[in-house]
Amino acid sequence: MRQYTGIDKFIHSFDQALRSLVPGTTAAHRENPGRAVETKLGVSEARHVAGLMRVNHSGEVCAQALYHGQALTAKLPNVRREMEQAAIEEQDHLAWCEDRLKELDSHTSLLNPVWYGLSFGMGAIAGIAGDKYSLGFVAETERQVSLHLQDHIKQLPEQDERSRKILVQMNEDELHHRDTALNAGGVDLPAPVRITMTAISKLMTKTSYYI
Repeated sequence: MRQYTGIDKFIHSFDQALRSLVPGTTAAHRENPGRAVETKLGVSEARHVAGLMRVNHSGEVCAQALYHGQALTAKLPNVRREMEQAAIEEQDHLAWCEDRLKELDSHTSLLNPVWYGLSFGMGAIAGIAGDKYSLGFVAETERQVSLHLQDHIKQLPEQDERSRKILVQMNEDELHHRDTALNAGGVDLPAPVRITMTAISKLMTKTSYYI
C-alpha cells in the first residue's frame, strides 16, 4: 500500500477544500428528498427560505472542513476512516442545499472560505488532542447542527414541503452521525470549547443568512 507524503496529503486536502467551496463540484450520492415535491412561494417567502438554506449550506461546508481536518490528524486508522466516510455522507447535504438555492435563484455564502478555514483548523486541533476528543467534537457539532435544522424547519413556510423534506433528512443524518461518534468513544467536551463552538455557530448563522 502506498505511503502518502506530506505533499500528497496537502494536495488531497486542497482538493477537498475546492470541492467543498466551489459550487457545482459536489455531487450527491442519494436522490434529493424534495425533488418530487412541487412548491410555490411568494417573493418574500422565497427570500427567507434562501437565507435559511444558505445558512444550512454554510453549516455543511463547516462539517466538511471539520471532518477533513480531523481525518488529517486522527491517530487511529479506524477513526480516520470514520471521519472520511462521514464527510462523504455530508456531501449529499451540500449538493441538496445548493440545488435548492439554485431553484430559489439565490447563491451560496461568500463567507464560506472563512468558515471552512476556521472549521478545518478546529478539526485538526481536535484530532491532535486525541481521538476521543475528536469524536466528541463531531458529536457536539452534529448536536448543534441538528438544533439549527429543527429551528429552520419550524421557520419554513407551511407550503414549502420541498425544503422541509431536505432539512428533515439532513437532521436525521446529523443525529445518526452524532450517535455514531458517541458510540465510537466520543467524550463530552469542556464547557469553554462548547461555548466557543456555539459563538462561532451563531456568528455564521447571522452572517450567512444575508451574505
